[in-house]
Amino acid sequence: MSLLDVRNLAVTYPGGAAAVRGVDLRLAAGEKLGIAGESGCGKSTLALALLRLLPAATRVTGEILLDGEDVLTMKWGRVRAVRWAGASIVFQGAMHSLNPVHRVGDQIAEPILLHRGASPADARRKAGALLEQVGLPAARASAYPHELSGGQRQRVMIAMALACDPRLIVADEPTTALDVMIQAQILRLIERLVSEQDLGLIMISHDLAVLADTCDRLAVMYAGRVVEEGPARQVHEDARHPYGRALSEAFPRIGDPVSRFAPRGLPGDPPDPSAVPSGCAFHPRCPAALDLCVTQDQVLRAAGAGRRAACVHVAPGDGAAGDGAAGVGAAGVGASARAVSAAGPVAGEPGAGAVTGKTGADTGAEAGAGGSGADTGAEAGAGGSGADTGAEAGAGPGGGAGARAAVGAEDEPEAGADAEVRSSTP
Repeated sequence: MSLLDVRNLAVTYPGGAAAVRGVDLRLAAGEKLGIAGESGCGKSTLALALLRLLPAATRVTGEILLDGEDVLTMKWGRVRAVRWAGASIVFQGAMHSLNPVHRVGDQIAEPILLHRGASPADARRKAGALLEQVGLPAARASAYPHELSGGQRQRVMIAMALACDPRLIVADEPTTALDVMIQAQILRLIERLVSEQDLGLIMISHDLAVLADTCDRLAVMYAGRVVEEGPARQVHEDARHPYGRALSEAFPRIGDPVSRFAPRGLPGDPPDPSAVPSGCAFHPRCPAALDLCVTQDQVLRAAGAGRRAACVHVAPGDGAAGDGAAGVGAAGVGASARAVSAAGPVAGEPGAGAVTGKTGADTGAEAGAGGSGADTGAEAGAGGSGADTGAEAGAGPGGGAGARAAVGAEDEPEAGADAEVRSSTP
């Protein structure tokens, strides 16, 4: 049985903003799952929903099974018992998550006092031990948050998350605003703790490179949905969804002159959650969108071994053989074996390959479906035959598939089950 099993989770805020729309995730003990996406894609809302830390007026549907028990149907007393002891969160922004007028040792000790029933002396000793576990001297327990550096505050937040020996930790942007050296130390610390204590980890970030280096699996979110999921390094290096590819290409690669001299980005912003576009929510920004993307929603489908992607360009068995990605669609559909990159031209525009027709000369883009296509520097589309130079042939007929304490009065329903509870004993 999985440690965490999220089924068809949907979160709608008062006013109609659908921040999370039908998310399915699964996490085993000792596994690290990364969740990536731009700001506004629903990552933090998903994290807060896992422990019912959203405002009371928020509508949450679906199932969140933690060790087989649905968090959404728990009574409030059981929810309070699960928080910190069963699952805990490292909140985004350590400076804003710690109470500035309480010493960090007291803030770490508070959930131990409330959930474990320990004596004050035992709680203080446990707090000191936790600080040492995350690489800080026990003497720093007497410090106030403003007396610590950003990296030290982040370590305190991790120590708080470990205070009651939870089985699941949700880390929301744990390395934001940290320099690269401290960021690397925090990531190695998280990896070590997960390995030593057999924890389940959900790590949220907009940085695919960080997640690929830290996590086992990676889920990419857009407009409240998971649009791609698979082994972390494969998703980072060879994303099957155009949005995942655009996120990956937004970060320059050291030693790659192409990314250095021609950096790629993705124009526009994620849609307003209260006005999500029809069909595929990514189609207004997608460089490989088809006409049917405007009206037909795309669901996650198999995109190779252990991989799923919600894109019309992903065919059954995609990536199962060879390096290529199999295209989908008959002649005239314009499906390509692999979606055009975010910086590439859109099929049908000047400089792009022919979308339909018998032949298409393509330079730097792709040849569309149907007939044959002479391709230079990219790929031949699906259908017919394609002369391919420097890349790959598409799939066609007969072709191969190429931590504030969430305790106290704010936990009551009338108070909104708010996560924003300063560390102070009720």
